[in-house]
Amino acid sequence: MCSSSSHPLTIDIHTHILPEHIPGYRQKFGYGGFIHLEHHKPCRARMMMDDKFFREIEDNCWDPETRLRELGQHHVDMQVLSTVPVMFSYWAQPNHALEVAVFLNDHIAGIVHRYPTRFIGLGTLPLQDPELAIQELQRCHSIGLKGIQIGTHVNDWNLDAPPLFDVFAECEKLSMSVFVHPWDMMGKDKMNKYWLPWLVGMPAESSLALCSLIFGGVFERLPKLRVAIAHGGGSFPATLGRIQHGYDVRPDLCAVDNPFPPSSYIGKFWIDSLVHDPSMLEYVVKLFGASKVALGTDYPFPLGELAPGQLIRSSSFDQETKAMLLGGAAQAWLNI
Repeated sequence: MCSSSSHPLTIDIHTHILPEHIPGYRQKFGYGGFIHLEHHKPCRARMMMDDKFFREIEDNCWDPETRLRELGQHHVDMQVLSTVPVMFSYWAQPNHALEVAVFLNDHIAGIVHRYPTRFIGLGTLPLQDPELAIQELQRCHSIGLKGIQIGTHVNDWNLDAPPLFDVFAECEKLSMSVFVHPWDMMGKDKMNKYWLPWLVGMPAESSLALCSLIFGGVFERLPKLRVAIAHGGGSFPATLGRIQHGYDVRPDLCAVDNPFPPSSYIGKFWIDSLVHDPSMLEYVVKLFGASKVALGTDYPFPLGELAPGQLIRSSSFDQETKAMLLGGAAQAWLNI
């Protein structure tokens, strides 16, 4: 994939895709909670969790040809494909979650193999069973996926949970990138109005994940692990001062598993650029460095960036910085 000064290589690391037809897992497994699609009109479908409406989607959520047309309109060269987080199924029986993951991962790998210059794939894993997760991680590697997407927690485990460490270690060994996306938002039972789980819970989930990886010593023990956090790192960048101050004044509470300060890990992980605000984009680029901020849009969902790359292209950064944000940082995270 070539680029020019007028159109630097543009890679969107945060996009979601589903198969057009999803098996009836509720009937197959004998219990509910799984997503299926109701194709109720041309080019549109309802995501249904059992009998409950979850989200309306259009064909750009499942049809790669539609995506390719929109990629051209948006001047995006490549998309990194990952499943919709509601599909993680960490709550399900492990062998059933594995079956769902295999189905989703094979679908993404198939699209990547058909359009290798336009799409890069991330897999999903049954993380509630780390042994099965490592098995599927190795298979993802063998079928050409470049990494995995994981949730900000796995049921009652935060990302510092010892059972998950071997999965991260295998990601480092295989040079598989890790994209951390919020799901199953904390406090959602208290936030049943105003879409607050998405507006308040999601940013908090991303900070929870980062603090767990930092304080839990995962970054310290796996220095070559390449992790990117969705939605600009959530509330972490804006509250880093508080997080660092907590470490400084209460190391007895914060430094129990890792003696090194949170601020020392800035520049050792990536975030996407999905912050929706020019001043916040300037702040995170200054904080993390342009080489650690990669274009991410949450395509094709409305809470994402509706004109992919526009926030970066309309910024006051110089062309070299814009090129890094639009594609260079993503290449480094993906090791491509």
